[in-house]
Amino acid sequence: MTPPPAAPPTPPIFTVVGRKNSGKTTLVVRLSAELHRRGHRVMTIKHGAHTFNIDPATTDTYRHYHEGNAERVVMAAPDKFALVQRWSEELGPREIAARFLGEADIIVCEGFKASDLPRIEVFRRVVHDTPLYSADAPNAQLYLAIVSDDGAFQSPLELFDVSAPDVAQRLADLVERQVMRKVGAAP
Repeated sequence: MTPPPAAPPTPPIFTVVGRKNSGKTTLVVRLSAELHRRGHRVMTIKHGAHTFNIDPATTDTYRHYHEGNAERVVMAAPDKFALVQRWSEELGPREIAARFLGEADIIVCEGFKASDLPRIEVFRRVVHDTPLYSADAPNAQLYLAIVSDDGAFQSPLELFDVSAPDVAQRLADLVERQVMRKVGAAP
């Protein structure tokens, strides 16, 4: 009897976390662009607390999904493809990556604070008084670095200045070294 095929390995994956309006999306975009510039096939996952609609009510595909109650609707054009699928159980980032993003060299997530993913936190003192990170928290070992506007912030983690012109390059070095385990990445 032949055993079932093994699940494909999940590409290296990490997440960028932070409180609301801390700059997570800006950092994910800059970091993804830098990793792409270095020749990596980058894919991203954005976690949303609420439902979303990528297909406006004026489109036929919206009608397929909402009026026709189609389980899956594919939007296909010469330059892009999108799949909207109903689900009753939210998948975690690793499951999403394994199912849909297996060809990635690196997956950059935004959000998923409750996950067990390695993480980089964006903490801006001008927006919030405290970071999510706490050295005595059960998930403290998941944190790779803090990106902040507070140069006086103290932690055992590497601290990156959010406004430094080379912050994306330096974070990409860290991601290659600690998440992708790329030999020869900058120390």
